[in-house]
Amino acid sequence: MRTCAVLVLVAALAPDASAQPPGLPPVAYPPIPEVAQRIVDFVPAGWRLEHAAHGRLDADDRDDALLVLRMENHGNIVQNEGFGPDRFDTNPRMLVAAFAVEGGYRRALVDHALIPRPEVPVFDDYLQDDPAAAIEIHPNRSVSVRLHSWASAGSWQTRQVRFTFRHQDGCFRLVGYDDHEMHRGSMERRETSVNYLTGRAWVETGSMEHAAAGPRRWSRLDPNPVVCIGEVGNGFEYRPPVEAD
Repeated sequence: MRTCAVLVLVAALAPDASAQPPGLPPVAYPPIPEVAQRIVDFVPAGWRLEHAAHGRLDADDRDDALLVLRMENHGNIVQNEGFGPDRFDTNPRMLVAAFAVEGGYRRALVDHALIPRPEVPVFDDYLQDDPAAAIEIHPNRSVSVRLHSWASAGSWQTRQVRFTFRHQDGCFRLVGYDDHEMHRGSMERRETSVNYLTGRAWVETGSMEHAAAGPRRWSRLDPNPVVCIGEVGNGFEYRPPVEAD
């Protein structure tokens, strides 16, 4: 009976659930300096620099930076009596982008929501414990953030979601979205891909057991939306305006 209750709870608290589980230690996000001489000066007390990606984010020739910061508060490492690790680290992450300027850097972005805070101990780390592979700056000045959802108990669903942003229209604008969902029991899958610059999207369904892909349904976003990173929120909760099956 206890196992069944735990599984029900896990299903209810999957990454796309909006409610924070009761008893999770509250978090206060500190302010980030507007300017700094060094990248490490953007890291507030009680946090650590988990990863720094370097490359061009704006139109000049200087190397900018996209930082993954993680809180280091032992009070956020909670005792777990169910499935998963005995000591569950719920410390959150945040993204900080900084443009290189004369004499240092200028803050360009702070986001607390896209990478969800760990809330359920049976889920893998959402960056697969490899922020350097999950967070990248590309030669075309775009940024990609890849999120991973896989549970060792309570859910058969697995997802890989990739967001692509570019600094334009006054913000880090969402220009691409790719979502691969699969049920590990039935092997049924659903793939969604959206190009926000062209306003075109497609959805493809099928099964991993069959080599042939299922039908790909194309649609158009009308009008082409401008979605800034702050409007996306939790990366697992966001769903693009694509026609449902």
